[in-house]
Amino acid sequence: MKKTHIIVLVIIAACIAIIMSTAGDASQYVSFRDAREMAESGNDKLFHVVGELPKDQEGNILGMDESQKLMFSFDLVDTNNEIGRVIYAEPKPVDFERAEKVVVVGKMDGEQFVAEKILMKCPSKYVEEEITETS
Repeated sequence: MKKTHIIVLVIIAACIAIIMSTAGDASQYVSFRDAREMAESGNDKLFHVVGELPKDQEGNILGMDESQKLMFSFDLVDTNNEIGRVIYAEPKPVDFERAEKVVVVGKMDGEQFVAEKILMKCPSKYVEEEITETS
């Protein structure tokens, strides 16, 4: 074999090793139930849970506790309509109340989900509104 063939094979093998190692570290989108079951079976990977904040008719978030300055907790309704308690050890993000959907990244700790990150989908002020034609 030529040296160039050996170098190409080594590069391909390194690329495959990198892809395999990063695929194993990727977190998954799951429900609270799935995250709880996987945590109980010993899986300590990070999970993404997508959900909505339960709000009353005035738009206030139900179940939110901001009594401590450097952390807060809230309830989140996942895609299976299961309510889970989320603990976040950071201050509340700006415009958290305006979020339409929330993605929490973290692990289950018993019955509570301990979030390391919170990703929010807020309503955009740049969404085009329908223009009605007047005659």
